[in-house]
Amino acid sequence: MLVKQNSSPKARVRRRAAEAVIVAVSALSAVAVAHASLLSPALAPLRASPVTVSIAPVVPVVEDDVLISFEEPVPGHAVVSPFGLRQLPWEGSGRLHEGVDISADIGVPVRVAADGVVIAAGEKGGYGRYVAVRHAEGLTTFYAHLGGIAAGVKAGLAVAAGDTVGRVGSTGTSTGPHLHFEIRDDQDRPLNPAMFLGKAFAEAGDLPLDKAIRYSGRVRMARVSRIPASKQALMDARNGAPIIVRRSTDAEDLAQAERNLKGLARDAAKAERIDGLQGLSIGPDGRPRAQIGL
Repeated sequence: MLVKQNSSPKARVRRRAAEAVIVAVSALSAVAVAHASLLSPALAPLRASPVTVSIAPVVPVVEDDVLISFEEPVPGHAVVSPFGLRQLPWEGSGRLHEGVDISADIGVPVRVAADGVVIAAGEKGGYGRYVAVRHAEGLTTFYAHLGGIAAGVKAGLAVAAGDTVGRVGSTGTSTGPHLHFEIRDDQDRPLNPAMFLGKAFAEAGDLPLDKAIRYSGRVRMARVSRIPASKQALMDARNGAPIIVRRSTDAEDLAQAERNLKGLARDAAKAERIDGLQGLSIGPDGRPRAQIGL
């Protein structure tokens, strides 16, 4: 059996009013949502969201370009004779010591002080065995008194700072095992190595050429551990030891002996006779010789 809905005028009015309220509430909710979407970020509700962090790649710091830098040729060993005026025991006066002497035992490696090209390797007078290397701005380093030159080291070889060019020795005019190390400019003038070793120079204008060429006027007396045999005679001469130097020929010596004989004959009457001797004769050197009488 069907039940008929109440369709009285009052019921219809109440139903329409309820429907109007529902529609109004829905409309207000839609407006509120739309308005919230227009709020500024500072007023909008906070929402958690993933954060992506971008890390920039690490760029290594690149050092400024260096024109030339100098390392110690015999690391860890001391300079025993500096650059400047020096007098050796066999010398009568001082003269310029054109480099520095670095004391080290025989066989210790000798290393190139800076990047460059070998321009000479061999033997040279008082230097003994030596190596010369040309560097930037015409600078040249010398490594002397070497006991030996490293294999393959010859003119034209490109070398880097720290490369071994030889071994410490005592060749040439040397007073004991050590390295004689020099630096010269492009005019072949000696420079004080103390102003270069352990330092780097970015530009040619940074090189202390004007200062390095100067030296004190004071003469330093050198102390040596050994005197070369070739210099001992010079020291003996300075100490007053007799050195006989012949400056005449045999014929000149004979003529002088005859003159001496004539002079002795004139004085024979005054000469005292010696018992057991017949007389005196003159030897080739012009001196009287005694003859024993039989």
